Amino acid sequence: MLAAARATFADRGFDGATIRGIATAAGVDPALVHHYFGSKDQLFLAAVEAPADPDELLPEVLAADRDVLGAAVVRMALRVWDGPAKPAGLALIRSAVGSEWTAKLLREFLVSKVLRRVVSTLGFDPDERAARASLVASQLIGMVMARYVLRLEPLASAAPESVVAAIGPTVQRYLTGDVVLPAP
Repeated sequence: MLAAARATFADRGFDGATIRGIATAAGVDPALVHHYFGSKDQLFLAAVEAPADPDELLPEVLAADRDVLGAAVVRMALRVWDGPAKPAGLALIRSAVGSEWTAKLLREFLVSKVLRRVVSTLGFDPDERAARASLVASQLIGMVMARYVLRLEPLASAAPESVVAAIGPTVQRYLTGDVVLPAP
């Protein structure tokens, strides 16, 4: 079931995938998928081996005032990466660098389950939301690569609040500021 889910999510994305389609690909009844995974969200988290559940992390971010949303997003990312999920996250990032299939899953996780939910609260049209989300993703992925994979100093050993103070304003600008948005 997980192999079918991974393939379906990678090919169709979270929104295009269905429990019924995944069950058919796996040769099982959809009720069996629901039995083991509960919901499409939970199946997706298991399929991508997500280091954290966005439903547990995002309420705090979404409750943040608009003018400090960038800092809240960076703080959330650091909480995940500095916590017990770090080894699973590192495995996912390293795998995504070498595998287009894993990169698709990671991209879908980051966009569909995290950033889309954040930028949808800001009142921009869908194209602008997508562009802003991609800019935020570039900053977060860069931070993760530099801090946790490449271990570039002094970023690698900086206190989390120092990282928030340094990177949060850039994420904030990408979320709410004046930016030249990449064209689709």
